[in-house]
Amino acid sequence: MRTLLQRVSKAGVSVNGASARSIGPGLVILLGIAVGDTPEDLNYLVRKTVDLRIFNDDEGKMNRSLLDTGGEALIVSQFTLYGDARKGRRPSYTDAARPEEAIPLYEAFVEAVREQGIDVQTGEFGADMQVEIHNDGPVTLILESPTA
Repeated sequence: MRTLLQRVSKAGVSVNGASARSIGPGLVILLGIAVGDTPEDLNYLVRKTVDLRIFNDDEGKMNRSLLDTGGEALIVSQFTLYGDARKGRRPSYTDAARPEEAIPLYEAFVEAVREQGIDVQTGEFGADMQVEIHNDGPVTLILESPTA
């Protein structure tokens, strides 16, 4: 399991041209699920994501987490995080989980973040989405579960 985290001042997603779901300060979490990912991978990344100290404290040092700041999260499924472009000019997505495996883990990830007390907005798995990101910093990090 892999996430690309972007600290944002605000963000939103439009699904199939419908009105945007938006957040204020917090994180955009692009979530990629690989073949064979498990609930243990999910639990690891949820804890790491909400506890990661990438928000500024009163002295301007990155010393606060999403939980500490009361920030929001926009979670968007992103199978292309498992695109392999090492060969040729067209990425291969064979490492990305098929929808029947990925959707339950995506939904469980969203619910697990909500259970941490985070206000969460989401995209829609497999939909055509337009994501607007106002990257703050910019701060962008990739996290992977230990088995990735």
